[in-house]
Amino acid sequence: MKNIIQQSFSLSKELAELDTTCVSDAMDRLGILGGLENVKPVNIGNLICGPAFTVHYVPCGMVKGTIGDFLDDVAPGQVVVIDNAGRTYCTVWGDIMTYYAQKKNITGTVIDGVCRDIPTLRKLNYPIFTKGYYMVTGKDRVEVDAINVPVAVSGIHVKPGDIILGDDTGVVAVPLERAADVLEIAREIAEKEEQIMAEIKRGKPLAQARASAGYHSLQTSPKYLV
Repeated sequence: MKNIIQQSFSLSKELAELDTTCVSDAMDRLGILGGLENVKPVNIGNLICGPAFTVHYVPCGMVKGTIGDFLDDVAPGQVVVIDNAGRTYCTVWGDIMTYYAQKKNITGTVIDGVCRDIPTLRKLNYPIFTKGYYMVTGKDRVEVDAINVPVAVSGIHVKPGDIILGDDTGVVAVPLERAADVLEIAREIAEKEEQIMAEIKRGKPLAQARASAGYHSLQTSPKYLV
């Protein structure tokens, strides 16, 4: 696991130079699903990129478990990815966890579910991406049953060490084993889009600028190109 995280940190530094749209387009070309649908930033203006520390929640049984002590095990720079099965009737993240995560230099949090204590989250400007917010506690309703196992967010498979990239547009999960390929293609797409913008600024019509850069095939898998 240590080698996986080190590799993920290295590639994360390079992917952090790109935005989620270019990375998503690159993943489309490679046939990889990675966009986390309906997961949006609570605080605008933050970019996160780092290895996933995954957390899986289940409904509580007769014996109640914990919901937040796993933060002691998260390394600085990692992104906490919580699979709460999209539950919106109770939260799994609040002000105390936010303060502690920020103190530990955790990069951010992504939740397939909701958070609470929005005033504190916004005051601290902590990078958190969720499906909404709600005040009802998760205590005695859900509990952690596993950490650093494969989880799912919006139906997308996320493994420990996969690279999580989030910005104001949303979040993508990049499988670590394909991250180098995604990075190469995403850089190409970013360069082509910059070329299009430069040509538009020089007065070229949109259609011509796009055609000269091959815009309409940037996201297309080579197997579909004739």
